[in-house]
Amino acid sequence: MSSELHSHKRDFAANTRLLRIAMIAAVIGGCGTLAAYALLNLIRLFTNLFFYQSLSFAARSPAGNHLGLWVILLPVAGGLIVGLIARFGSEKIRGHGIPEAIEAILFGKSKMSAKVAILKPLSSGIVIGSGGPFGAEGPIIMTGGAIGSLIAQHFHLTAAERKTLLVGGAAAGMTAVFGTPIAAVLLAVELLLFELRPRSLLPVIVACAVAGFTRPLLLDAGPLFPLQTSAIGISALFSCVVAGILGGALSALMSTALYRVEDLFSKLPIHWMWWPALGGIAVGIGGYVEPRALGVGYDVIGDLLNGNLALQLALSLLLVKAVIWVIALGSGTSGGVLAPLLIIGAGLGTLLAPALPGGDAHLWPLVCMAAVLAGVLGAPLTAAVFAFGLTHDANALLPLLLTTGVAYGFTVLTMKRSIMTEKIARRGYHIYREYGVDPLERQHVDEVMSHAVAAIPAGLTIAETLARYFGARQVHRCYPVVDDNQGLMGMVERSSFGPQADGGNPLSTLFNPAHMQASASLVALPSETCRIAAARMATHYLERLPVVSDLHSRRLIGIISRSDLIKPSRLFFDEEQKRERLLS
Repeated sequence: MSSELHSHKRDFAANTRLLRIAMIAAVIGGCGTLAAYALLNLIRLFTNLFFYQSLSFAARSPAGNHLGLWVILLPVAGGLIVGLIARFGSEKIRGHGIPEAIEAILFGKSKMSAKVAILKPLSSGIVIGSGGPFGAEGPIIMTGGAIGSLIAQHFHLTAAERKTLLVGGAAAGMTAVFGTPIAAVLLAVELLLFELRPRSLLPVIVACAVAGFTRPLLLDAGPLFPLQTSAIGISALFSCVVAGILGGALSALMSTALYRVEDLFSKLPIHWMWWPALGGIAVGIGGYVEPRALGVGYDVIGDLLNGNLALQLALSLLLVKAVIWVIALGSGTSGGVLAPLLIIGAGLGTLLAPALPGGDAHLWPLVCMAAVLAGVLGAPLTAAVFAFGLTHDANALLPLLLTTGVAYGFTVLTMKRSIMTEKIARRGYHIYREYGVDPLERQHVDEVMSHAVAAIPAGLTIAETLARYFGARQVHRCYPVVDDNQGLMGMVERSSFGPQADGGNPLSTLFNPAHMQASASLVALPSETCRIAAARMATHYLERLPVVSDLHSRRLIGIISRSDLIKPSRLFFDEEQKRERLLS
C-alpha cells in the first residue's frame, strides 16, 4: 500500500524522508560556501590578471587600472573566451543563471551536468574579471544549483526531491556570497521552488543556515554594507510610494531594453559565439568613460549608500552601468544581475534623495536599490529582506517593505513577464508565477464522496449479478463488491466476467488472493485529500474509487468519482469570481 495513505488528517504532507533530504541539504550548504569562495577568488584572480597583469587573489577594483584606451579591449577578450567556452563546452553557461535554474527545475527534472558546475564559475570569473558589469550571485546560484543537483543524482530521489536540493544549493551559494540567509530562503520561495511545503522549505533552510554558519570560515563576516539611517517621519510614507513607482518604472524600462537588445543580437548574421565579444566593445567603451562601472562594484554600492558620491558622478555611473549591463547581458555572456541592479537602484536613490522628505539622505539609495531589485525579479519580500541583510539597518525595514511592494505592483500591472521568465517564455515555456493551495488539497475525500453506495454482495452468483446490476438495469459503470461484514473485496464491471464465466459460481470466486493484493492500493481513505485521490485515479486510469474506513478492515463507506472532484474547484471558482454585498 502506498505510504501516502494516512489514517488521520494532518496540516502537512510530510514523512521521515524529509529528515534524509535535510541531512543531504546540510552537506550541500557547506559545498555552496566552498563554491562561493572559489567563484569570488576566480573573479579576483582574473581581475588582477586582466587589469594589473599579476597573478594575485587580492581584492582590487578594475577602476584603479592605468591601461588608458587599452582597457576597451579587455572586455572584448573576455567575451571572446566565454563565447568559445559556451560554443565548445556548454551553452547553458550563457545568461545570468536564474532563468536557467528555473528551466532545469520546471522542465528538466532538476538534472544539471558537471560541465555547468565547472564552466559556469570559470566563465563568469573571466567575464567579470575582464570588466563585465555583473555580480557573482547569478553564477553562484547556477553553480550552487548544479552542485545540489549532482549530489542529489547520486541518491534514489524523486524529481521533486532533486528540485529541493538543487534550490538548496542555489540558495546556499547566495547566502555565502552576500551573508543574507533569510533573503536566500525567500528567493527560493518566490522564484525557484514554486511551492511552499515542508518537504522543500526545511531542506532549503538547513542549506542556507549551514552556508551562513560556515561563511565566516572562508569569507568576511558581518554585513557587506553596514548602514544606520535615522528614524523616519510620516512624510516618508509618500516618499516611499514615489520611490517605489520610479524604481518600478526603471526596472520595467531596463527589462524591456534588455530583451530588445537580445533581439538585435539575434538578427546579426554571425554565430552567437561572437556576440559576447561584440557586447564587450560597449563594456570597454563604457569602462573607459566611467571606470567605476566595470566589474562587480561592491565598493561603488558602499559609496552610494553612504553618500560618498556627488550627484553628477552618481548620474554618470547610473547611465553607464545601465547601458553596458543591458548590452553585455543581451549579448548572451555569463554574469549576474543582483549587483548591477543594486548599483543602478542606489544611483537612482542618490539622485532622488535631495527631493524626498521623511528620511535622511542615506535611506533613499537603499530603498530605491531594493525597489529596482523587486521590480526586475518580481520578488518584493526577497528584495526588502535582502537590502536589510546587506546593511542590518532596522530603521529602514518599513520603508523597504512599502517601496518594494509599490515597485512590485507597478511591474505586475505593466509587464506580462519579468526578466526571470521572459527568456524561458521565448523558448516556448510559459510559467505562471502565482501559486496557492490547490482546491483539491483543501478538501478531503469524506467531504465530497457519495455516501449512498450501490454495493453487490459477494454471495450472489455471477448470473444473479449480471441480471440485477448489468444489462438494461445497469446504473453505474462499475460496482464495489462487499462481503457479509461490508468489507470491500474489489470492483467489478461488465468486462470483469468474461465470455466463459460460469453463471452458477458465486461472485466471490472472481476475487482470488492475487487479485485482492493487486487492488489493495485502488481505494481511498476518508482522511486523504482530494488531490491524492485524483492522482491515484489518473495513475491507474480509473473513473471512481471505493472509500474504505481503514486499510485493515476495508469496510466500504462510500465512493468518490471524477465528478465528485469537481466540487472543490466549483467552490474555488465561487470564492474567486462570485461578487457579493453582504452588508447594505
